[in-house]
Formats: sequence, structure tokens, C-alpha cells
Amino acid sequence: MLNPSIPWENAIRTRRSVRNYKLEPLRKEHNEALSPFIQTLTVPFQHDIECRFFKADPTKKLYFSITSPPDNLAFLASTDILSISKVGFLGELIVIYANSLGISTCWYGHYHLEELQRLMPHLPAPDCLKTSNMGFGYSKGETVEGRRAICVTPLGYHDTTGLRLVDRITETFISYKRKPLEELLIQPITLSTLSDPLRYALDLARLAPSAANSQHWRFEISEDQSTVKIAMPPGYKHLKWEHPNVDIGICAAHFWVGLNLLGLTPSVSTPSVSLSLEEGRAVWTFKL
Repeated sequence: MLNPSIPWENAIRTRRSVRNYKLEPLRKEHNEALSPFIQTLTVPFQHDIECRFFKADPTKKLYFSITSPPDNLAFLASTDILSISKVGFLGELIVIYANSLGISTCWYGHYHLEELQRLMPHLPAPDCLKTSNMGFGYSKGETVEGRRAICVTPLGYHDTTGLRLVDRITETFISYKRKPLEELLIQPITLSTLSDPLRYALDLARLAPSAANSQHWRFEISEDQSTVKIAMPPGYKHLKWEHPNVDIGICAAHFWVGLNLLGLTPSVSTPSVSLSLEEGRAVWTFKL
């Protein structure tokens, strides 16, 4: 269960990805809140994800379009599809909590791998820099087998001064644009037939962030509304993001938060969440 004292819904509804940061470290109270939260966070699945804090220089070498703030967080895991989707789920809970504290964040899968390796050594071998996605995180090329950083996020405070061209464009045209729920439902279920609790949880799910705001998740609901599956359509290919299953995990985390806020999660003896590989994609299944 999630900590009910954390304003989860408000954080989800007000969050945005920030691309312009003050070049100052995290405040002591925020550091002291984040670390124990990560260490004690419980999720409804087994995983071997490592969340690693690291420092970055105030340059654009790591994130390209933004100058790195001092504090950052990386999510390390195996590179199979299910592990990658789990990173999205667990990482998003951390990001939502950070946002609730007033910390700005932004999911990054396209980062400069060589710079990250310099700041935070983690690759299994030096040769990985030659074969891993041409040095650009997960943007293109081959995938390193084993464990590596899947995504990273800055941790800092929004700087609203200056031109902020990328930041302003994102805020105006992307940050709060979401598809209506009815466009995300797989037939024959329709919006008018959904129960109020299920509609509430799905509404939080549709607010999840995604690469280029593609919102490629779809919701498949059983006729009796006791089972919900969250996945992208079979064969889906994102225009620029090679691993959209991360985004599916992020969306699933939002749905799970909604269930928790409604008190709809079953007892431990009847697992409510499962993750499977179907037609080359991650599928999250919730039994209500």
C-alpha cells in the first residue's frame, strides 16, 4: 500500500516535465526524504532495479537540450522488455513522490551514454560504449545485454527565468495535452459503461507522461470489469523511442496509484498485479 499522507493525486494532476533547472543542489530536507522513500518503497512485483543518485556537471553534455542540475537519478536494470517496463512503474512512483515534495524532474531515455558513464560508471565493459546505441542512451543501435542505466532524470528546481525556448514549447504544446479516455479504451467497453471507481483510476492512468507525449497505451477491460490490461497495441513502433514499454510501466503505475487511493487493492493472498510478455510487448494485468 502507498503512504496515504502523500498527495499522490494532486502530484499526478499538476506535474510536468521540466527542462530548465536552477543550478543549485537539492535541499537537505529533500535529500533526506527521497533516499528513505526509495529504500522502503514496496511495489506489487519482484524486481532487481537499482536507483542510483549521481552528480552532474552544469553542461549540456548529458541531456543535450538542457543544462544538468547538480543532482540526478538513474534507474539501472536488465535490458529485457519486462525489466524495462518495471523501471517505468517503479521509477514513476519515485518521480511522483519527488514532485509532491516540490522537486522538478523529467524522464530521459535519450542521454549521452559516454557522459553518463564518466559521471556514473555502470556499464559491464568499456566496449559497451562502442556498441550500445551509438552512445545515445536508448535512442538507436544495439542494446547492451545485462544491466545498465535504462533512464535518468534530473532532480532540481524549475528555473522560470530567461528565454527557456524548449521549456516553453513543451509547456505550451505538450505537458498537459492528453487524449480523452474514450480514445484509449479497447472495444466493446465504452466510457458510459465504466464504473465510477474504474473511471477514476483510468483517468489517473491516462495522465501519465510518455515519450513525445505519444500516449501509446490502451486499456482492455473485461466485460464484468474485474480485469484491466494495460499495454500498447501489438506491433506498435514509436517514431523516436525504441523502448516504449517503459512508458507502459509508467501508465500502469498511475493506474495502481488510483486503485490504492480507492482502497481497491486485494489482500496479499490474492495478487492483483501481473506482468507478462505477449506479442513482443509488456502487458500489465490488474485483477480487481
